[in-house]
Amino acid sequence: MKKKLTGFLSAVFMGGLLLTACGGEESYVPKPRGYNRIDLPDYAYQLLPDTFPYSFVYSNHAVLSRDTFPSAGRYYINLYYPEFDGLVQITYKDLKDPRVDVERLLTDAFGLTMKHNVKAYDIQENLIQIKNGQVASVTELSGEVPTQFQFFTTDTTDHFFRGALYFNTALKNDSLAPVIDYIKKDIVEMLNSLEWKY
Repeated sequence: MKKKLTGFLSAVFMGGLLLTACGGEESYVPKPRGYNRIDLPDYAYQLLPDTFPYSFVYSNHAVLSRDTFPSAGRYYINLYYPEFDGLVQITYKDLKDPRVDVERLLTDAFGLTMKHNVKAYDIQENLIQIKNGQVASVTELSGEVPTQFQFFTTDTTDHFFRGALYFNTALKNDSLAPVIDYIKKDIVEMLNSLEWKY
């Protein structure tokens, strides 16, 4: 009997030590969710080749290619960021072409942005004065949307220039925020250097 009592007291004593060592009544708090570390390169730019009716500088970290989509126009291009699997798609319309209607292009540009209204929890449109004296419309979309940044500018008589930023990755847009901000600065630099050639 004495042995059983000693064993019981030892078990109670060890249990008490374990409870004290584990913090007793403290509750477990998980670590906050982390984000992937993304190292961003320094900003550096190059001039677009001289084969387009427009000119601008674009990032040294982007690969320039023609848009090969079947309905793409002659001067549609892509700026692909291989490090981030991001793509800036650029479209261009010659307003001197009688088949092109600037009002329709403007309606389409706003309509393409509003298509994302279902998933976007915030859409902010701003007008910025660019160095060629014209105004560019830039739209930032927040939420799990396929395009986080869209823009267009026109001189209303000869040229219409539009673009959108896309990512081909499973990362959530919150995780991509530093990359989105990085490429947005490249796009603003591009718009500020935009010049029409003819």
